[in-house]
Amino acid sequence: MNARFSGAVHKKYVLVVHLCKTEMDDQGCPRCKTTKYRNPSLKLMVNVCGHTLCENCVEMLFVRGSSNCVQCDTPLRKINFRVQLFEDPSVDKEVEIRKKVLKIYNKRDVDFSSLREYNDYLELVEDIVFNLTNNVDVENTKQRMDQYQRDNRDIIQKNKARLTREQEELEELLLLEQQGSEQRRLEVLQEEQRQLQAKRKNKQALLDELENSQLPATILLAQHKVRAAELETQIEQQKQVVKPTNLFSTGIHMRQTVSLQPLPKIEEVLYHYKPLQIETYGPPAPELEQLGRLGYLNHVRAALPQDTAGGYTSALACLRAVEDALSGLFYT
Repeated sequence: MNARFSGAVHKKYVLVVHLCKTEMDDQGCPRCKTTKYRNPSLKLMVNVCGHTLCENCVEMLFVRGSSNCVQCDTPLRKINFRVQLFEDPSVDKEVEIRKKVLKIYNKRDVDFSSLREYNDYLELVEDIVFNLTNNVDVENTKQRMDQYQRDNRDIIQKNKARLTREQEELEELLLLEQQGSEQRRLEVLQEEQRQLQAKRKNKQALLDELENSQLPATILLAQHKVRAAELETQIEQQKQVVKPTNLFSTGIHMRQTVSLQPLPKIEEVLYHYKPLQIETYGPPAPELEQLGRLGYLNHVRAALPQDTAGGYTSALACLRAVEDALSGLFYT
């Protein structure tokens, strides 16, 4: 049994090693054939066409200046190579293309009169990214981008300036938050130092009393324990005290008047409930209020207090049974 178990574990281990080796063999340089499995420190670089080369091959490729991709013969420049971040180089290519496209197509929802127009605009952006990533109708797509950039130059610059201001405000808020965190960390360290010094003074006071006092050591030790307990109580109380803050997490100061735009008033017709009409193909059942008067509840068990917690009543159960009994009597 143990031998069989050990053999199964060994086979599973060999399979895992093989899968890892296959996956790392896929991550390699197509020029020098070096793989991550043979050289774990291999650094792969991605070019504009989405193909990879190792860092050494990139250096060798541009010894004489510009060169072409060894896989698709696309003209390359050394400055356009970047470190591969994802296992699939096409993902790096899409991320880089998306950054460039969004620098031109930088409109927001407030720039459109309706949500449908904004969604159509987002669909257009995704189509452009897809075409450039998968080399589909690249020339026409680039021409559309150039034409859009010429027609919307003012809006693009305006949105860039607005984005820059928002980034500056965000960086300022992050800086304030970092400064606040650092200040709190220093305060905690100072408080810990004060507590440590207080404990040392308490111990030194005990030693001085044991050396100079005429009282028995048991009494001095008991007094020291009382002082130590009081000190621990003070430390715990200080930890529980929350210092008031004057700044929200959004960067808005407390007691600051903030002017917000009023919510748009939506004019719409309120929902009107219409009772559900069900065709039972049978005689009509009595109303819920008539069951007791007509004697339907005489032989029905009354609901217990624990039954009524969910809204159950014996009349509801009786009405459902009567409706089921009368349903379909006219069907032939």
